[in-house]
Amino acid sequence: MSTPNASLCLVLHNHQPIGNFDGVFEQAYQDSYLPFLDVFEPYDRLNISLHTSGPLMLWLAEHHPEYLDRLRLLVEAGRVEIVGGPQYEPILTMLPSRDRVGQIQAYAHWLQRNLGATPMGMWTPERVWESTLTSDVVDAGIQYTVLDDYHFKAAGLADDELTSYFLVEDQGRVLRIFPGSERLRYTIPFRPPSETIDYCREVAARHPGAVLTFGDDGEKFGTWPDTKVHVYDRGWLRSFFDALTENSHWLHTVTLQEAVQNTPPAGRAYLPDCSYREMTEWSLPVAAQDTLHDLQHEMENDPHWKSLQQFIRGGYWRNFKVKYDETNEMYSRMMHVSGRLADAEAAGRDSGELATVRDDLYRGQCNCPYWHGAFGGVYLPHLRNAIFQHLIAADNELNRIVGGGAVQADAADYNFDGQQEVRLSNNRLCAWVAPGRGGRMYELDVRDICHNLLATLQRRPESYHRQVLAGPSTGGDDEAASIHDRVVFKQADLDKRLQYDRYARKSLMDHFYDEDATLEAVMRGEATERGDFVELPFEAKLRRGSDRVQIQMRRDGNAWGIPITMTKAVTLSENSDRMQVTYLLENLPPGRPLHFAIELNFAGMPAGADDRYFSDVDGNRLGQLGEMLDLKNVRGLKLSDRWLGLDVDLAIGRESGIWAFPIETVSLSEGGFELVHQSVCVQPHWIVTGDADGRWAVQFELAATCEQAADQPVEKAVAQM
Repeated sequence: MSTPNASLCLVLHNHQPIGNFDGVFEQAYQDSYLPFLDVFEPYDRLNISLHTSGPLMLWLAEHHPEYLDRLRLLVEAGRVEIVGGPQYEPILTMLPSRDRVGQIQAYAHWLQRNLGATPMGMWTPERVWESTLTSDVVDAGIQYTVLDDYHFKAAGLADDELTSYFLVEDQGRVLRIFPGSERLRYTIPFRPPSETIDYCREVAARHPGAVLTFGDDGEKFGTWPDTKVHVYDRGWLRSFFDALTENSHWLHTVTLQEAVQNTPPAGRAYLPDCSYREMTEWSLPVAAQDTLHDLQHEMENDPHWKSLQQFIRGGYWRNFKVKYDETNEMYSRMMHVSGRLADAEAAGRDSGELATVRDDLYRGQCNCPYWHGAFGGVYLPHLRNAIFQHLIAADNELNRIVGGGAVQADAADYNFDGQQEVRLSNNRLCAWVAPGRGGRMYELDVRDICHNLLATLQRRPESYHRQVLAGPSTGGDDEAASIHDRVVFKQADLDKRLQYDRYARKSLMDHFYDEDATLEAVMRGEATERGDFVELPFEAKLRRGSDRVQIQMRRDGNAWGIPITMTKAVTLSENSDRMQVTYLLENLPPGRPLHFAIELNFAGMPAGADDRYFSDVDGNRLGQLGEMLDLKNVRGLKLSDRWLGLDVDLAIGRESGIWAFPIETVSLSEGGFELVHQSVCVQPHWIVTGDADGRWAVQFELAATCEQAADQPVEKAVAQM
């Protein structure tokens, strides 16, 4: 009888996103990537497959080229297989086919030039899979990838059948896919090495020659909370490698490439649209997510649960674009730039001339801020800002290459909601307005510094807020825990900071409040909305002149049941860094005062620093941007961010009250629950009384000046937000 044997593919995925702080890259290098290599190198019987994402690899090449030199030697020795993938770690299913293939091939060329490695396999970002990806991945030159066993179980396959890779096919293209083991994801590195060895031995006994695959984040080895002490200081990784070496006569650590060359496929499979288990849960609406969690908890001791579990799964990654409007805003902006680039290529523009545009587009597709789960994701302003920074930079460059006109006004369904949006643009500003959503302005790009002042975030319920209300974890053993199991508060009293917004935090959002509404009530969301102008549609007209464009929006609505007609116009002139906004209210009841407010929000100008501050029209400082202001009888307010070199100046044509306050979220990241500053809300407000004709008007000017940032690199500005 033959001795049971098996192969183990250890596939590490190291990644840091576009826009992450330089200090985070360095800390992850010191805590994870470097010590892992230090421990791994002497174990010459062990081989691994390593994926390092493009953003991280470019950072390593600049800051630690010696790390790449060491990798190159391990590649030449056959101990490390370099795994490719899309260059800037996008979710492939959200990209047009041209960008999927382009990203994969761009990174393969970089790896060939810099490491001498020609990747045959790739890492699928977040293991988000749709079957139509197969043909694009194969067309990009890839032969195999890693998903999760969860994908295969969703197709009806049992654990005992997942003994090797499988063949998947689309349009005649065939791809090999390895099923990454969820059990190994949770034992490595959180349980004693013996548990992993024992599990592999069990599989080898039942299926001699089986291939087991571990595919997960390299940050588990040092960067995730408490893992540095566990993995390195207490010696878990050395113990694990010792155990693998001691058992290497029957458990062979091989690369994915070696497994494909030496092991036949387990069979064919067609996998459903899926991701790893936790991701499918995170993509659900909150109510459905809560229901699923409650059901799992109720059923976990049921004798049938083990059989039923593989048929219970959550949602679909693309629905993050529904769950978070902010995700769809980034996505639709990305699609607009991608379409413009494709049009330029089709028109015969030189590919080399468009290389910078393409690189910025690809960087703007980095997946991390497009979703949210156990990581900060869409809740992290610096990651959202980085996405917009690169997309705006690409748009600017396209304007330079193909021309964009001195001042433009266009209408289209830019955000794929079935309604027409309007884009007003010159060489300094680009405003995106949604007449069908209360006439709100939902994006405002400051072109000089590639910054979207409306990269805001609406506060909304999250399933994990139940854990916030329950309080942090207490007690427990001294073993490192998976980030999925930790309940840690990074600030005190977060349960008291939970608040939800009825509406998106955008600009030109029109409120009618009770006359005695206060700053505190408005800030807490307790002021009753008395009008119907915030979300309901306005009629819109575009006006184009030789040197200016205007959108004029009109709505016959009501406040307190009183019919009111509101007209608002936004005007943008050629070569101007300011826009004019005019409001006209008509049919106001005689002698009836109404409390009217216009909401504006400004993102990417964070709180908590003395060089980010408010000032009045005379230049007197009024406090940091995280403070609350209740100003009376003023004609404007300025918000300054000296790091960005940006001043946002609101100049109002009549005396106003102004409320200003921070918008902060309680969200989850790998380090625990935290309070994050998202934007500054500014609301000019008036007690309005109509004139003899029942009319009232106000005009204001919004300027975004950034002369002081002229010599500051945009990448540096983004990295410090």
